[in-house]
Amino acid sequence: MIKENLYKGFEVELFTGSLNSHIGVSADIEKNFSNFVKEPDNRNVEYITTPEKDYKFLYEKLIAPRKSLRKWLNKKNLTIIPSSTLCFKHDIQFQRSDIDNVYHQFIQDNYGTSIATTSVHINIGIDDLDKLFAAIRLIRSEAALYLSLSASSPFLNNEITENHSQRWIQFPKTPSEVPFFENHNSYVDWIKENIANNNMQNIRHFWSSIRPNGPERPYILDRLELRICDFVHDINLLLGITAMLELRILHLFENIDTLDPLNASIFSIDELAEICDRNEINAAKESLNSELIHWQDGQKLICREWIQNLLSDLSSTAEKFNMKHLLEPINSVLVEGNQSMKWINEYKKGVSIEKIMKTSIEDMIKSEDENV
Repeated sequence: MIKENLYKGFEVELFTGSLNSHIGVSADIEKNFSNFVKEPDNRNVEYITTPEKDYKFLYEKLIAPRKSLRKWLNKKNLTIIPSSTLCFKHDIQFQRSDIDNVYHQFIQDNYGTSIATTSVHINIGIDDLDKLFAAIRLIRSEAALYLSLSASSPFLNNEITENHSQRWIQFPKTPSEVPFFENHNSYVDWIKENIANNNMQNIRHFWSSIRPNGPERPYILDRLELRICDFVHDINLLLGITAMLELRILHLFENIDTLDPLNASIFSIDELAEICDRNEINAAKESLNSELIHWQDGQKLICREWIQNLLSDLSSTAEKFNMKHLLEPINSVLVEGNQSMKWINEYKKGVSIEKIMKTSIEDMIKSEDENV
């Protein structure tokens, strides 16, 4: 029997600027690059990769646009800033990338710079609707783990915050309460209701840790979109996080009765939604050191321990799909800490935020240069 990987694609948001300031050029980037699109605030920009199954191809799809953009930015004495929040001292006024865009006007009026963040959205192809919603339920239940591995936003406006993912603390989750969808029909009904009562402006205005995605939402869906991760500049780590996500979904499909939270949890779906929201906030505050509540039995455990247990559970599936090597960067993070934890340690030693970012920018460039 051939073991089939799933399709994977990414939406990657980036901040642009100098070594000590955020400078918005996303409208110009969109004009010069067909594979980049501007975000509502001009200081960040996004590129989207086409879906691939092979991780070798995914690496190239992720790094090539970044290298091309960097060459263009270099000519303007600009760079890519690896933080997921506006880490340098900045103008708190929203900086519109498109003054004629009505949706951008709505975002500016209602959210301001709280949405000026960067992240990586990981899309996993699942075209069977029952499997898709089972996967969404399970991955939402464990979304805090992925946030904790990716956390890269402890700074805001040239100050340290109390959070490892300031991005997820400040980002306006919309609608504020999202249920566990029992099936496709319940999702369609919920979307229609929330657009009708103006909780959402349109189908895109669904900003949660995870959501279904597809060519004609809410009706035609073909992928799971994990939206909770901070920006991850280390592409090997990003692929490791993606591999863990894919393996968890493949593991679910082999054990649907014991892993779908709809029938494998002691909690009701309303209780699960509350637990998951609480876990996400705790993970945003303390990431790998946070205390979380397990969706299955209510056990409290440290996030780092939960990830170690999950990797153990996924070991045989990883062997089956020859993906064990992809998880090595996650093991390193569990030992050494995530990006936010490393930055916080440097800051506590007296290193300035500007110096911390300069070093990280140099690390990004070095990793890109090594990929020739």
